[in-house]
Amino acid sequence: MKILLLEDDVILQEIIEEFLVEKGYAVESYFDGEKALDAIGANSFDMLLLDVNVPSISGFEILSYLREIGNTTPVIYITSLAGVNDLKKGFDLGADDYLRKPFELEELHARIEHIVRVYRLQEEIEFNGMKFIPKAHQLFIGDQVIEMRQKEAQVLEYFVRNTGKIISCDEIIENVWNDEHVPTHATIRTYIKNLRKMLEQDYFDNIKGEGYRFNIV
Repeated sequence: MKILLLEDDVILQEIIEEFLVEKGYAVESYFDGEKALDAIGANSFDMLLLDVNVPSISGFEILSYLREIGNTTPVIYITSLAGVNDLKKGFDLGADDYLRKPFELEELHARIEHIVRVYRLQEEIEFNGMKFIPKAHQLFIGDQVIEMRQKEAQVLEYFVRNTGKIISCDEIIENVWNDEHVPTHATIRTYIKNLRKMLEQDYFDNIKGEGYRFNIV
């Protein structure tokens, strides 16, 4: 699971990042709101942890923009803004949770895990007449229900979330396998071959020497 952390307190950022990495998460940390927003636009994250008062663009402004363009990535605010109006603003903008500083790291972890469980049960992705439930590892094509293996579902989810982008085998390994046993490029090609069969149509362009591009016509 990949998390973006936006926190301009250097010491607190290091503490949170180290804690989350120990819990098995992949974490990218930023001090500056504009740089964080650029990273969100260029990469796929499973969750965003946003401070509010940060340089360039505030955490509130970031979430307002993301929800406006249809980005539904779960967001937890971690902020010293403790007023009821601030909390209300955060939730009105589309935050999933609001954690006031100071807080216990285990509380942050519990809130992350809770949101992950909720999204796993709820999220459905529809494309080209198909319905895909990533966390249930199910693909619905017409009246047919395909029960996928976990990694097959994760690989397909990564491509769907990055439609139109050329993705290398190394990028798939980094974002889907994280710190687990690292597969070979041949294994990745086998996963894509299997997905082609499942989808009953070839959505994968093979870009020689670069990787694969997932296209939804």
